[in-house]
Amino acid sequence: FLNVLFTIIKILVILVPLLLSIAYFTLAERKVLGTIQRRMGPNVIGVYGLLQPLSDGFKLFMKEALIPSNANKIIFIISPIITFTVSLIGWCVIPFDKYSSLVELNVASIYLVAVSSLGFYGIAMSGWSSNSKYPFLGSLRSTAQMVSYEVSIGFIIVTIVTCAGSFDLQEIVNSQINVWYFIPFFPLFLMFFTSALAETNRHPFDLPEAEAELVSGYNVEYSAMTFALFSLGEYSNMLMMSAINTIFFFGGWLPPLAILDFLPGSFWFALKISFFVILFAWMRAILPRYRYDQLMDLGWKIFLPLSIAYLVFTYNVLCSFDYL
Repeated sequence: FLNVLFTIIKILVILVPLLLSIAYFTLAERKVLGTIQRRMGPNVIGVYGLLQPLSDGFKLFMKEALIPSNANKIIFIISPIITFTVSLIGWCVIPFDKYSSLVELNVASIYLVAVSSLGFYGIAMSGWSSNSKYPFLGSLRSTAQMVSYEVSIGFIIVTIVTCAGSFDLQEIVNSQINVWYFIPFFPLFLMFFTSALAETNRHPFDLPEAEAELVSGYNVEYSAMTFALFSLGEYSNMLMMSAINTIFFFGGWLPPLAILDFLPGSFWFALKISFFVILFAWMRAILPRYRYDQLMDLGWKIFLPLSIAYLVFTYNVLCSFDYL
């Protein structure tokens, strides 16, 4: 009984701050967008608008959830739950500090790739179950986009794993004590961050939700809490991609300088994730939207060959200097 209770407490210790972070990610994004566009952003609900996410959540919770009469009701309701759940289960292997993850997995990198590839099921099911052409086209576009960029992400992760010599996220972070991987693998970092934007359907690759073409994409028939679950899943995926970026390229919980080691590792980890949160919002504010053919060309004709070439080059260099 005590083991079960201790496991539940550990899950809540990760889940509650994560859900609060997702809620306030929306506020941070709107504040960043307001600053860039020279306006105030949310500033009415609470001091400096700090209660705005709670107000939005309460509003969506109180609204009536409408289900189209011709929809497959069971799949229609399950789809946002799947999307939100899949966006959370990857966090159980994320190390916030040294040996501080919920589950210690030797193959945590493979687990993250596998979990991220499950995300498109909820989106595909939502478009199909809506029984409407616009959500269906939006879901097809979204799944094709996600699958296209998952391939490049997989090869980039394999390159980092080859260099670190382990699939364990703890070992990958420890291998960056001398130099963070974004310095020798800066092109891979740029490709990974761009692929993360496409993987999470974010600007400038938010084509599944291009309002001028597909109204609102795969979630156009959703309202109230079902719509909120899709939104929360999207923001959770962005935080997850920020955490993966931090672990694979920015040294995870390691401080930038050894003299700053007196601060806890979780502080540096949170600070690095906050940097990527601002970067996600910044990209939304300053970049125009891609055309769909440009998006596919970038993924299949540029990122995929480059990521494979970088993997082969890294492997040959490590073999030449007998580092493997």
